[in-house]
Amino acid sequence: MSLRHRFPLLRALLLVFLLVGSGVSTGVAAAVDTATEAPSPQARITQAERALQAVRRSLDDADAPETLRTLSEQALQAKRDADAAVAALAPQLEQIDARIAQLGPLDDGATEERSISRQRGALDQQRSQLDADIKRGKLLAEDARQLSDSIEKTRAQQFGEQLGRKVGSPLSPALWRQFAASLPDDLARLQGLYRQAAGGLKAAVAAHGWTAPLVGAGLALLMVFPLRLWLRRLGRRYAASELAPDGRLRRSGLAVWLLLVGTLLPGFAAMVVVASLRGISAIPPRLESVADIFVMASFVAAFYAALAASLLVPHRPSWRLLGIDDVAALHLRRFAWGAAGLTWLSALLREINRSARTSTVSTVTLDGLVALSYVALIMAALVTLARLHRRRAAAAAQAEQEAGTADGRPPRATRSGWLVLARLGGHLTVLSALVATLLGYLNFAMFVAQQMVWVTVVVMAVALLTRFADDLSLWLFAPDSAFGRTLRLSTGVSPARLEQAGVLLSAALRITLVLLGVAAVVVWFGNTAALTAWLDTLNTGLKIGGQTLRPAALLWAVVVLLLGLGLMKVLQQWLVDTWLPKTGLDTGARNSISTVARYLGIALAVLWSLATLGIGFEKLALLASALSVGIGFGLQAITQNFVSGLILLAERPVKIGDWVKIGDQEGDIRRISVRSTEIQVGDKSTLIVPNSELITKTIRNMTMANALGRVQIQFSVPLGADVGRVRQLLLDLFAGHEKVLADPAPSVFIDSISGGLVALNCFAYVSSPRAVYGVRSDLLFELLRATAEQGIALVTPTDVRVLHADPQPGDPAH
Repeated sequence: MSLRHRFPLLRALLLVFLLVGSGVSTGVAAAVDTATEAPSPQARITQAERALQAVRRSLDDADAPETLRTLSEQALQAKRDADAAVAALAPQLEQIDARIAQLGPLDDGATEERSISRQRGALDQQRSQLDADIKRGKLLAEDARQLSDSIEKTRAQQFGEQLGRKVGSPLSPALWRQFAASLPDDLARLQGLYRQAAGGLKAAVAAHGWTAPLVGAGLALLMVFPLRLWLRRLGRRYAASELAPDGRLRRSGLAVWLLLVGTLLPGFAAMVVVASLRGISAIPPRLESVADIFVMASFVAAFYAALAASLLVPHRPSWRLLGIDDVAALHLRRFAWGAAGLTWLSALLREINRSARTSTVSTVTLDGLVALSYVALIMAALVTLARLHRRRAAAAAQAEQEAGTADGRPPRATRSGWLVLARLGGHLTVLSALVATLLGYLNFAMFVAQQMVWVTVVVMAVALLTRFADDLSLWLFAPDSAFGRTLRLSTGVSPARLEQAGVLLSAALRITLVLLGVAAVVVWFGNTAALTAWLDTLNTGLKIGGQTLRPAALLWAVVVLLLGLGLMKVLQQWLVDTWLPKTGLDTGARNSISTVARYLGIALAVLWSLATLGIGFEKLALLASALSVGIGFGLQAITQNFVSGLILLAERPVKIGDWVKIGDQEGDIRRISVRSTEIQVGDKSTLIVPNSELITKTIRNMTMANALGRVQIQFSVPLGADVGRVRQLLLDLFAGHEKVLADPAPSVFIDSISGGLVALNCFAYVSSPRAVYGVRSDLLFELLRATAEQGIALVTPTDVRVLHADPQPGDPAH
């Protein structure tokens, strides 16, 4: 693809960045142009119709690719104007319909007041006119789209015919005879163009002097050499200083800085030179296109060279982003310079030939020489990559031998994915270009060689920018960065969430850059107008079902969702920390209120976001109906747990802090959510119970309604013991313990008398079931001590011994 085709591509790619700010830019433009009256939507439709008619009239005489591209862009502009007019008229039609609806339907044979009748007639007439204008605009937009598609097909057909056109082979003497025969005339045309350029410069200097050209040349030299070198040195110095951010961002940031400086300053220098010549009218009309190509080619060539310099860095291996050695980096940088110089020279020579109107055979010969030069550069780069591969294999073999891990098998060379792909693509390109050149398909050979260079440049640029985007995102949202610390202090977000935000931002930027790279690679199969049309469609909205989704609306919906969630979190934090502690409610009630408020805030934020997208409640009802089918088949358990969680939060049969027993497990409730409840059991592990279990099954709530704890002590004394003294002893023990309650009073009962034993059953109460185990242990300790001091015998278990009939020596019973 030539530079004339490639720079409209770059211009089209810039539209992607304009999509994000389309809503903002519309508002700014409206604020700036308040003093200028914009044309009405009807007038814009009329202007678009005239423009489309002009495109149809010009299409009959258009055959050049540049002319067809211009006509296609004009047709797309007419489509954009028609779409904008329709979008402006649609709200007016909705307002008219709303006013007519307020009047109500008019029944057959009914009469109404004259004023109402006049208003109804006027509204009907306005609605009819608006409806006709909208239909006319939609039809015009469709006609413009179809015309643009037709022009694109014609351009694609011409492009294919140009690639498949066969001319003389460089090995054929006939081509060189034709070139020699046309050479005198071509030289004469070039000399005429040169005289025209020299005459224009001489006349301009005679009229305005040499001040402007000399100042322009001086500024250009200043930007290319001192300023560019100083900025490169400044970037390296900053990257090596302590002020630069730590981590990988130092290297990738320096590479992007070198790329910007190396691309912009030479391009701006070319623009200054051309602007200084145009300022004194020193460029003849026939050389205006040459001046434009000179500027464009300067930017592209500078981009090629700067990209190689930022990635390879031959003399500073520690800053190199590619995993290659110094020798390969030095050679590849020279080849990149060669490709940049060849691109600049070939673009300029082709435009000079076109402006001088040289013969076709001269253009074909020039294309053949350029194609062979590209092939030579690619072959030289392949040789360098092959040598790099051999050096890596030798280094790997030597490392294995030195480490003593070689086992007699041949060493395996370390392979790099990008190196293998580069070598494979280069060999295929060289083979295709050489075969096409020898067969006489010079256009195809030049196209293949140029695209190999272009694809390589795009891939390397995307790789650099994606790495920079990843490093910048992770550094920006790092918890210890300045921006990260500010976010943590202002919002209270956790470090893990900050890192997640950095990863998400990195993914979004990398996806955007990859899409731009893919568009830059594949768009030359058709036309930049196709990309422009796709971007226009994306900007106006994608039709999904009956809903139109626009990028700006989608972005605002995400912003609204994040804002709603942020407000919800702030409100919940205020409830938990400020208001609820002052209400006197218990912990469970406060948790229920905060949980319900949280989920209610999430629901409101989602509804607000959907309303921003233009999705009304009637569409949400359809969505709920569709979800009900899924709930009926596979989401019953989830829905049951969700509803059970709402019941638990509302009725509060159990609450946070309760001690419950479910099945053979018991413990304290620590958290209740809308799906499950967390219970901490005795070994400090957490039991997660679905909420439906707490609603549908029997649960013992040990602490519900301020339940008391009951301490039970059972033991036996001999029948001859003084039971009254034992009873008083127990009552004194209960009264002496600080945690035993006086009301209800402790009690001592005789449970049974049998076998010469009196079984006693004693009860005491404490304030909480959680204190039962500890108090019971304390009372048992005191009981043993007191009975021992007072000589009260407690019955011990019967010791049963089994004796053998014939005791043997050594038997313990013998």
